[in-house]
Amino acid sequence: MKIMHCPLNGPRNITEFAYGGELKTLPDQLSCSDREWADYVFYEDNRAGVVTEWWFHTPSSYWFLAQRNTLTDEVIRTFDASEVFPNLHSSALPASISAAMEVAS
Repeated sequence: MKIMHCPLNGPRNITEFAYGGELKTLPDQLSCSDREWADYVFYEDNRAGVVTEWWFHTPSSYWFLAQRNTLTDEVIRTFDASEVFPNLHSSALPASISAAMEVAS
């Protein structure tokens, strides 16, 4: 049985998790081309080696990040997304979206 450490719930059976894709830089939604947006949504880099990925713990509906070696399938570490996105749980909108809403009104 393969075990993955959930940052919220501790060690759990791998069957409780769903893969969410590679962590990628979000393009600017207000200025990116259709091609850039399609690349972000539909394509993965599929790099060999250590990659940071989104994972979902299904029973608790908890999204988190994991660093995994794609060559060995070893999970190096798992961590809460707030380490990468410090304002993740904030109700404030990103500055680019707030500015666009002010222009539109």
